[in-house]
Amino acid sequence: MTDTREMELLEREPSLALLATCAAEARRGDGRLVVIGGEAGVGKTALLERFQRDLGDARWSWGACDGLFTPRPLGPLYDLADQLGGELLAGLARGADRDELFRSLLRQVSGPGPLNVVVVEDVHWADEATMDLLRFAGRRLRDARVLLVVTYRDDDLATDDQLRVALGELARHRTTRRIALAPLSADAVRELASGSDLEAAALYRLTGGNPFYVTEVLRAGMAQVPASARDAVLARAAGLSADARQLLEVAALTGARAEPRLLEAATGCPPLAVDELLAGGLLTADGGWLRFRHEIARLAVEQAIPARRRAAIHGQILTALRSSGPWDEAQLAFHAEEADDVAAVLRYAPAAARRAAGLASHREAVAQFDRALRFAAGADPVTVAGLYDELAAELTLLDRAEEAASACRHALELWRAVGDRRREGDTTRRLSCSLWHLCRGEEAGAAAAAAVAQLEPLGTGVELAQAYAELASRSMVVGQHEAAIENARRAQSIAERAGAPAVVSDALNTEGVSAAILGREWAGLLDRALRIALDEGLQAEAGRAYCNYYASLCAQKRFAEAEPLYADGIGYCDDHDIATYGTFLRSERTGMLEKTGRWDEALALCQDILDRAAPAPITRLCPTTRAGTLLARRGEAAAWEYLDQAMADAERTGEPQSIVPVRLARAEACWLEGRAADAVSEAEWADEAADTHDAWTYGAVTAWLRRTGSSRRPRGEVAEPYRHQLNGHWEKAAQQWTDLGCPYEAALVRLDTADESALREALSTFTELGASAAARLTRQRLRTLGARSIPAGPRSATREDPLGLTRREREVLAEICAGHSNAAIAAKLFISAKTVDHHVSAVLAKLGVPNRNAATAQAAQLGLLK
Repeated sequence: MTDTREMELLEREPSLALLATCAAEARRGDGRLVVIGGEAGVGKTALLERFQRDLGDARWSWGACDGLFTPRPLGPLYDLADQLGGELLAGLARGADRDELFRSLLRQVSGPGPLNVVVVEDVHWADEATMDLLRFAGRRLRDARVLLVVTYRDDDLATDDQLRVALGELARHRTTRRIALAPLSADAVRELASGSDLEAAALYRLTGGNPFYVTEVLRAGMAQVPASARDAVLARAAGLSADARQLLEVAALTGARAEPRLLEAATGCPPLAVDELLAGGLLTADGGWLRFRHEIARLAVEQAIPARRRAAIHGQILTALRSSGPWDEAQLAFHAEEADDVAAVLRYAPAAARRAAGLASHREAVAQFDRALRFAAGADPVTVAGLYDELAAELTLLDRAEEAASACRHALELWRAVGDRRREGDTTRRLSCSLWHLCRGEEAGAAAAAAVAQLEPLGTGVELAQAYAELASRSMVVGQHEAAIENARRAQSIAERAGAPAVVSDALNTEGVSAAILGREWAGLLDRALRIALDEGLQAEAGRAYCNYYASLCAQKRFAEAEPLYADGIGYCDDHDIATYGTFLRSERTGMLEKTGRWDEALALCQDILDRAAPAPITRLCPTTRAGTLLARRGEAAAWEYLDQAMADAERTGEPQSIVPVRLARAEACWLEGRAADAVSEAEWADEAADTHDAWTYGAVTAWLRRTGSSRRPRGEVAEPYRHQLNGHWEKAAQQWTDLGCPYEAALVRLDTADESALREALSTFTELGASAAARLTRQRLRTLGARSIPAGPRSATREDPLGLTRREREVLAEICAGHSNAAIAAKLFISAKTVDHHVSAVLAKLGVPNRNAATAQAAQLGLLK
């Protein structure tokens, strides 16, 4: 009979060897992060438990994420604090902010003494704050004496799952190693089954080599292979006493782990029942906790409990939790909902949401506010309206604008019903922001003005300051910069008296952007806006400040100065789960990449943004415009799909900053296609919409008016390179664009001339950039001038791939040939897994092969492998 206490760990020697190597490197002060992935039951925990026995002189700390309920933010950190104690535990007890907690953990596990091994299991269930902790630690392991190990399931992840994105980010670090655990082979299953009465081949066929399933069947001592692991678990549970069975059910509904005293309090069962479960192997001791050997086992027990009894059991757990303390509001809210306890849900879910928001777990905050609102039908309208307002604020940070606007409307209806004019005005101001994200510019402006009108009669206060700041922002985006500055200063004055640094930062931000467009001193204003937000821990305001500071520098083509801001801003937004501003920053980044000639990177980033879960219309506007522009330059018909979508979104905004870039992109696309009349129309529509105060953007308008043959004259000042061009000094203009790092603009200036050498230089630049449409026009112009020996295509060094593969597709093909998965390719190339899917499909189609193995063989046959 197979031993039911220990199963031999088979086919895991390479993984154990890699872990041992990482531990040795960490001992030398070169910390490591090991990411272990595999399907449920493949043996991730078993591998680590074996490694713990092998590494007996290390200090181990374990934390885990729980998939039973909306997670408590930083749940694994609480687990680790219970084991590590010290400053981390003290910080959690006094409610320290998360950045301080992150630093405390790293200090405690990086000190002298034994090697610290920190394990965080099941991060596929992690909240955003926990993922931020892993990002924080992953970037700082290089000089730390610590081995950080995380495990996750990879069998249920969608290609655009946020965990894939986060793991891709972690994989970029030099300190990261990955282990992919595969199921056992038929030979390993045969070895494990030896000595049992089961037929090994049948066991392998049914289990697929899943180690947990195999061992559960063997431990159950069954004569025949059961239909599922669930049946194997329930067969073992069938022989329990009534007390032990009751306790097992409560444990299954409690979560991944439970304290024995909680189980006893919820059931009234004696400690002997716990001993029975431990002796039978259905539960295992984990420090002062009890846990199932695997989530598969917990689910099997949970699903076997009749639905009519679950609510009562959840009620028992809720009562026990309330009496035990300290409270975890997220856990209490879950059990309250399952017990259908309305009062308890309305007490604990909002508290859990606010705690999550404070720790930058905004998705978890939304889930908890949603939970509260599901139970709020009979609640006080003031309470419900407040919940909708808080929900809208969290949704806005997550770039879920449609839902945020809906929440605002629900809140507005309730505030009007109770006659609270101040809260009505404040929610109207919040609605203005949501409408702007939806590209509903006219409605957004009207809502901002209405908010000020509603609040002004009520006297000065934070709400009025916020309303003026919102009105200033709406004025700024439609080109009313003097009004924007005036309203921003009003907001600052009121906010400073009211002690509202968030409003001060927001208003300074808007004033700085308008000042930049008007050609006034602006950097100090945006710098102060950012400093205030960072010093005060104002996440949304800091995200917006990073975005507008970076965008203002890029608008003036000060790319080198902008680079550190981008790096800091992306780190901040990703660390604090501020999806809206993180996406805005990446969108602005595509402009810098396009201007500086890094077109493949720009297109990949555009696709990555658009592949993310349903970006709001205002968020997708920049990447759709940029993708359409670059595809048009490459002569691809797909450009118009993007440009039409961008135009539809931009027109609804009513904003020059949105409309003009799209109109100019369309003018260029028409011009490249030889549609002269359409090109003129698009350029003139851009002129009609333009903010003539913006010397850089209006300079682009004047250039395209002239290039397309429009008779219109400039109506405002233009930036210096455009001024040189308009004055006929093309050499100065081209040189200035070159000095600014903008090769395409320099080549366009040369293309506008009748100078053969300039045209040849332009052709060379277009060829190197892959701007085939502009290169075709340049060749036509050279032929018109009677030039000879015109290059017919790319130089040999940059000749188009014989199969039509783009540079990115060649990179993906190389990774396919190296045997890497889409997830690994995404991590290495810094693009989403969904984008990799697109590239892989394109590569297979161009090679004319059905799968990856065939692509590898074809590449080798064609000599494409270097």
